[in-house]
This record gives sequence, C-alpha cells and structure tokens, in this order.
Amino acid sequence: MGEVIEALIVARSAKLFFYSPYAGLRTLDTTKQQELFGIGKARSFTTHPQHYLFEVVSPAGPIQFLYQLLSWDTDFFGAPSYKLFTVLFADNTSLEALAHAAEVFKKELQQARFYCFADIPAEDSKLIQALTSAGWRCVENRLTYFHDAVATFQHSRYSVRSARADEAAHLGAIAATARNEYDRFHADGWFGPVVADAFLARYASAAVLGYCDQVLVPNEPGFPVDSFLAISDLNSDAAYLGCGFSRVVLAAVGIANRGWHLKLVAETIQRAHQLNQRYVLMTTQATNRAVFRTCEKLGFKLGGCSHILACSN
Repeated sequence: MGEVIEALIVARSAKLFFYSPYAGLRTLDTTKQQELFGIGKARSFTTHPQHYLFEVVSPAGPIQFLYQLLSWDTDFFGAPSYKLFTVLFADNTSLEALAHAAEVFKKELQQARFYCFADIPAEDSKLIQALTSAGWRCVENRLTYFHDAVATFQHSRYSVRSARADEAAHLGAIAATARNEYDRFHADGWFGPVVADAFLARYASAAVLGYCDQVLVPNEPGFPVDSFLAISDLNSDAAYLGCGFSRVVLAAVGIANRGWHLKLVAETIQRAHQLNQRYVLMTTQATNRAVFRTCEKLGFKLGGCSHILACSN
C-alpha cells in the first residue's frame, strides 16, 4: 500500500506544489514548500489525528481522498464538518472516473447533515472539473497577494494599537456587521446569513483573545473603533522556510472607519518591517475590488488563485 500511495504522490507532485500558500514567492525553496504543503504533507497526512484516507478503485488504479474532520467547526455548526486536502490519482485517470469517485466519496461522508469543503489551487484544474461534475459547488474564488518589499516599504504612517481583550465582543460585532457577501460562509447557502454572521463574530473575538498574534485597530483620539485587522506571524512556517512572514487573517471595516483598510494594511507592512519579516500575505475574494485597490496602492503582487468548493447535506 505504501508503494501505491508513493506512486500516486509522485504522479501528482507538480500540482501538489501549488497547494503551498507561498507558491507565488519565487525566491523560496520549492523543495521545502513541497515538504510542508505538497508531497510531504500528502505522505504524512494520515499520521495526524482525525486525518483520513478514503479509496475508490477505478480502471486506471486507486483514487485516494485525503480529508480531515474539523472538530471546532463540527461543534460550532452542529454537523460533521470536513476539509478535503486533495485527491491522489494516476495521470491516466479519466475525468469521468475521477468524477464518479467524488460521488462515491460524498456518499461516504453523507449523514443526516454534513459539510465538506476544499481549497483547490487553480492549477489543479482536472480535480476542480471532477468535483464540480460530481455536484460540488464553487462558493468562493480566492486570490492570494504578497508584499515582498517589506524592508524598503515607505508610506504615510497611521496611529494604531493592539486590540484589548475587553474589545473582543465589539470587534466580533464589527466582523458580523461589515460582512462580505462573497466570503465562503456568506456565499454558501448551507450556512445561512445568521450562522455566517455568528461564525465571523466568534472568529474575530477569538483572534483578539489569542488565536492570532496581533489585532490592529485605529488609535486616534476621539475616533471610534469601527475596524480591525488580525495578523498571524506563521512562526512554524517561517522557521522551516528560513524567513519571516505575516498574514492578514481577517479584516473588517465599518462605516465609521471608511478608508481604514488601506491604513491598517500599511501598518501591517510597517509592523513586519519592525519584526524583520520578509513577506506580508493577504487573501481576498476575486470580487473584492476595494482590496485590489489597496493592494495596488501599497505594492502587493498577485501570487495565486484557488477555488473553494463545497458539498453538503
């Protein structure tokens, strides 16, 4: 069985590279990216708790689905929730066989109520076609931007501070109110607007209370806090890849802070410079033109595109 998996991983290695969130950063070691996010992750996938492999036999050989149970999501949404990492299959596997296997996999998950999603890089087009042929729906088209001139970044400065723990509920309310109808929770009818709002509120509150490394808010005298930006420093990735990163995990801007998305992102780059980090990353929906403008003004570059697909009952 080990030899079979290895052969499938080798067959999929070129596509697996693009599962790295840093695939667009050409100066990073590609072998290390493969180890963290591609072939290395596939090889060790089932050694982690609540990570599973489901196999379907096809005329071209086995088709293997690598997926995990998301405990926090399962508890929050009150239904088994899964994330499909990827699918392993031979080069000569037909689209029809792959789509059929996806239907069988969906039946394997199927319960009275369940949810499964996958974040598939655009380069893995055959898998995307197979999943959509099997009834998976596209709920978000996602773009990843990166800033690779942190050390030389120059821009106007803005007064910001770290959010306080006693502001967690307030920032959660901002996240729920300043919603984006195109994020995967609001775009997917399985959740519904009330649950999607509640999820973002909980996520933003958790970011303030330690889930993220820092949450920035405006710090101008007499100015209301109606926006925030949560940052993860991706420390384990940075240690393995040998350079520092910051990722914008979540941002929301209310009406009273209009224009502050650019200011908070600019200060995120300044923060990265102070921490001697090399890159700042940010993801957004392919519909979010306001973020595009921020990226253009601040010198971000487009690094990659992926599609969020989901199936449910």
